[in-house]
Amino acid sequence: MNDDELTLLNFESELEDPLDELDHSDRQAPDPEVMLALLSDPEPGQRMLAARAFSELSEPRAIPHLIRLLTDVCPLVRVSAAYGLGRNPADVAVAALIEQYHRDFNGYVRKGIVWALGNCRDRRSVTPLIHALKTDIPAVRLWAASGLAQVAHLDYKDIITAIPPLIEALHRDSIPAVRSNCAWAVGQLCRELPSNVVYATAIDALLEALVEDKDMGVTEDAKAALLKVGDPRGLQMIEELEFEGLV
Repeated sequence: MNDDELTLLNFESELEDPLDELDHSDRQAPDPEVMLALLSDPEPGQRMLAARAFSELSEPRAIPHLIRLLTDVCPLVRVSAAYGLGRNPADVAVAALIEQYHRDFNGYVRKGIVWALGNCRDRRSVTPLIHALKTDIPAVRLWAASGLAQVAHLDYKDIITAIPPLIEALHRDSIPAVRSNCAWAVGQLCRELPSNVVYATAIDALLEALVEDKDMGVTEDAKAALLKVGDPRGLQMIEELEFEGLV
């Protein structure tokens, strides 16, 4: 881990919501005019604070500045810009977010970018989110799974592209929180599917996680996903396991 990543460990915890760690203790809303000006401040600390402010503020005028700050020399500025774009999603930001995801050395910046890509709900995000789910650090994989559920439901072709890697991660990822998010995402996407082979395969994966995963949190999330889908096989399995006291 490099020095920048060590610094960012004090900025956020790996598996939390990307916005949870931002300090919003001062509940007075930032002045958007002041924050817009600070986005171009020569001091990195001022740019970071301004970019963070737009994780609270909805302000279309900030979008071009936040896109520019995705390539800032300071990783804290870059991650704050990503959060700002996640709160102010825009079609024009998607290509820049994807490009920066593939080039950024810092995992915590990539985490913010992946979260923003999910919020943009643009089908161009599907491929990089799948790549992140398969290859990145746990914090990024976690939000890639959630992002796929937000993005892929927009188009049937994207759903059937996203479900196989989500199922693979549900079965094989070493981090329970990632598997839990995959269970949730698979359940969300199942609700958009007709009763076909892809749907049946996804239900099978949730049932397998319900019965075989060793982590209680994952089994609970698989159960919740099945209940929300309302699949008869899933409901019957849950009833049988509850009768036996296994869930």
